[in-house]
Amino acid sequence: MTSEPRAALSGESATVQQLMDAVAAAWGDREAYVEGGQRVTFGEWLARADLLAAEFARRGVRRGDVVALMLPPSIDYAVCYAAAAKAGAITTGLNTRVGRREVDAILGQCSPALVVRDESLGLPDVPAGTPVLARPEVAAVGRGAADGALVAAAREALASRRAQCVPEDIVAIMWTSGTTGLPKGACFDHANLRAISAAAGAMCAPGDRRLGALPFAHAGYMGRLWDQLEKGIALVICSPSLPPADMLRLVAAERVTAFGAVPTQWERLLRLPDVDDVDLSHVRVGTSASAPIRPEVVEEIAERLGFPVIVRYAMTESPTISGTEPTDPPDVQFRTVGRPQQGMEVSVAAPPGQVGQIRVRGGCVMRRYWNAPELTAAAFDDEGWLVSGDLGYLREDGNLAIVGRATDLYIRGGYNIYPAEVEAVLALHPAVASVSVVGVPAPRIGEIGVAFVVPADSEKPPTLEELREIVRTELADYKAPDRLEIVDRLPVNAMMKVDKNALRALTSASASASGSTSVGAGAGAGQPGSAA
Repeated sequence: MTSEPRAALSGESATVQQLMDAVAAAWGDREAYVEGGQRVTFGEWLARADLLAAEFARRGVRRGDVVALMLPPSIDYAVCYAAAAKAGAITTGLNTRVGRREVDAILGQCSPALVVRDESLGLPDVPAGTPVLARPEVAAVGRGAADGALVAAAREALASRRAQCVPEDIVAIMWTSGTTGLPKGACFDHANLRAISAAAGAMCAPGDRRLGALPFAHAGYMGRLWDQLEKGIALVICSPSLPPADMLRLVAAERVTAFGAVPTQWERLLRLPDVDDVDLSHVRVGTSASAPIRPEVVEEIAERLGFPVIVRYAMTESPTISGTEPTDPPDVQFRTVGRPQQGMEVSVAAPPGQVGQIRVRGGCVMRRYWNAPELTAAAFDDEGWLVSGDLGYLREDGNLAIVGRATDLYIRGGYNIYPAEVEAVLALHPAVASVSVVGVPAPRIGEIGVAFVVPADSEKPPTLEELREIVRTELADYKAPDRLEIVDRLPVNAMMKVDKNALRALTSASASASGSTSVGAGAGAGQPGSAA
């Protein structure tokens, strides 16, 4: 075994199956996953996958069939994903938080040859007649991984499938969160996964130990199979709801080198009384996602915790697009999502410096939507650019700034307002832990902005006027929020994004109760009011 992983392995591999074979031979005894008290090496992981792939084949799974996983983030999920790839099948994951409507929509579209599910989670039923493999059976098959003869026989049974696989075969289907309708399945082939690894930049390094707190059905896991394999990255599985103190202890105990968290988690970590006493010298880089992170927080992490924080921009249809670098100043980390990563191009459908729809192109972009040629055609323009639903502009320094989703834009008195731009400024207020802004209908003026705020201190929430003042200082005065709703938390969807539809529903319910669309007591309404 080599002493340190090296990305050169992938230079000899054209498919995930070939890469898995090379990795098992090169560093099979290197740790691949940590889940509570369970630990598996790359060799154990891939041997279990060989056995399960043979079991998939015995159950009728053919090359090009879909295997659907209804499992929580776990070693079992990782084994199933690798097994499906070894069998020449396509893996799709269903977030365990999705409801019946989404389950029916996803399974109805991909017609899986097999569903692997954890029956203990109380998930919605699968369509009648769909073959199901229960999670305990996955573990039972894996117990044979120590038997070399058994594993060799399984590999031999799958030899012809490995020989047939080509880089253009689809490996994974990742589903959009369905905020604009039913979920769409973004398809990624072997070449996609290789390109995503090449574009990782500072986010991943050979031999990393990475904290994995995202749902495994998310592109942050599904899209990084090649990356983990070729760089020998160990994944320390962590529940996203783990308290900050426990998360910090886990990072320290497992010597995590790539530490990912959302801005509110970073701020809570910094407020822990003993954070300065924890040895985090092994952390190479921190990553922040889902919302802007305040510049002073970036600086404090570097000064107190001893490592830089970077920001990444991605979407289900392209798991890597752009990102900041560890050497970028806090203002760049806060106000932008960096520059295009290796092999990626970004353009904005507007004159330089002006807001327009963001378009992306490159090896990380999906091949198509699953069984949806019309949706695929609509997603790309005539020059092959994927037209995103995000709005932004390119700064003179080449960094991309995002101002919001096209569907989130609201018009107040004839002026376009982009919520993400306002949220970034509101996040500067020291009394704001997290914030989301939505537009709602209002008489005479068209729409107004409602700011939902989780306060840093529930006993001292910010006032509407304080927030309006900080926005007026940074942006045009008409962009200041008209209403403030103090909440304990922001609702999130199955992909851990703020659920703006739920927030709009809260404002509608509040308006109905009060008989007005411009004032009302909403969710937890600490500071209702209107400045329209």
